[in-house]
Amino acid sequence: MNAAQAGYVGCHGCGLLCRIADPTQRAHCPRCAVTLHVRKPNSLSRTAALLIAAYILYIPANVLPIMTTSTLLTSQDDTIMSGVIYLWTSGSWPLAVLVFFASVTVPLLKLIAMTLLVVTVKMRSMWQPMQRLRLYRLVEFVGRWSMMDIYVVTILVALVQLQSLATIQPGPGAVAFGAVVVLTMSAVMTFDPRAIWDPLGAKRWNPLGDERGR
Repeated sequence: MNAAQAGYVGCHGCGLLCRIADPTQRAHCPRCAVTLHVRKPNSLSRTAALLIAAYILYIPANVLPIMTTSTLLTSQDDTIMSGVIYLWTSGSWPLAVLVFFASVTVPLLKLIAMTLLVVTVKMRSMWQPMQRLRLYRLVEFVGRWSMMDIYVVTILVALVQLQSLATIQPGPGAVAFGAVVVLTMSAVMTFDPRAIWDPLGAKRWNPLGDERGR
């Protein structure tokens, strides 16, 4: 039996465990007056929409230039992969591996992991709930390290323009990449990991009707 089956729900605002008489009726936290939800409303729908948008923007984020470098003589556009190739050929292969892993591999793995969680919850799968919860926590933890390219571009712009060596402008790829990161982090926030455990509970208990935690 989980807390919701016993008539309790955790407040999203202050964390207070509140007793509710009827899960289908609107209730408020007695401490902070936040509306209580047994499960995040429309969690799967919102998470799926954010993931689809992130998948769409993932391609231009890696294809379009992430920054444009202009000097008195030349102008050069650099994508994430061109930067990785330059670092590799110049001998900085550890940094090249780090940038490739943090900017190309990690965002894609996060999207795949969240897609797996959404699909399994939608299908009410009882497959490895603890491992899926750990996967969610891992995705949530690594989300803060996904802005490496944006940080690098920002630092380069500040350093180069400070020394008046050249002009560096963020490209459309940087905007798309930042959007992918924000959308993925938002998808993690809207996903309700408690829904992973719902299929393991009593089948007769379903306070949200046909929504089943979505």
